[in-house]
Amino acid sequence: MISRSGHLGDLAGLGASFAGLGLGGLAVGSFPMPARRRFREHRHRWHQLAWAAEGVVTVETPGRTWVLPPVRALWIPAGVPHTTSAHDSAMMRSPYLWPETCPVGWNEPTVINVPPLLRELIVHLATSKLPNDARARAEAVVYDLLEPVEITTIEVPMPTDGRARRVAEALLADPRDGRTLDAWGREVGASSRTLARLFDAETGLSFGRWRTQARMRASLELLAEGVPVATVARRVGYETPSAFVAVFRRAFGVSPRMYFSDS
Repeated sequence: MISRSGHLGDLAGLGASFAGLGLGGLAVGSFPMPARRRFREHRHRWHQLAWAAEGVVTVETPGRTWVLPPVRALWIPAGVPHTTSAHDSAMMRSPYLWPETCPVGWNEPTVINVPPLLRELIVHLATSKLPNDARARAEAVVYDLLEPVEITTIEVPMPTDGRARRVAEALLADPRDGRTLDAWGREVGASSRTLARLFDAETGLSFGRWRTQARMRASLELLAEGVPVATVARRVGYETPSAFVAVFRRAFGVSPRMYFSDS
């Protein structure tokens, strides 16, 4: 039998503290995450519910990315490799659920709605002095509240060729940059035709589509932090809020406000 506590105890080196460790099938880890903090790719023997009680976290698995404000959490099945990062400072309070006793069996990463009751229960379970019987009762309610919500993710695959990758990294750092492929070609020493071919072959997206995807992912982090739509539009390269909202709707199927609604 694999020790329940051993693997999670190793996370203490990341600055984590745990409540409920070894007492039952659920433990809550608290991770203070300063701005730009990133946990490199790793995996757990436990299922994880990645949730930010404060701030916004971004979780990446191979080929997929989720931006999670406090009204959303991500179910990460045991064994799935992932990275977690914070654009600005955040506080993660992540429930870890032991697979052998967990009644939930989703095999794929799944976005979960976090209504006020679930939020308060997680914070409640993060208290290390909670009596065992009270902890067991609260854990049972948590399982009942795990409600999937349909969220479209935006993928921004990176090219591997050094010239195209320089362009991609520059646009991720400043999505407002509206230079054409001709201008980028002069910057990195390649023709516009070569760059267009590299983006298409190595990311599966045209350069224009790739840049739109990068802008949409950047906008999610800003919107999740509460930045006004008009400001987000300017910061990701759109001249007007209406132009930004139209592209956002095409990408996600809902308005920016509805994307982060807790209903």
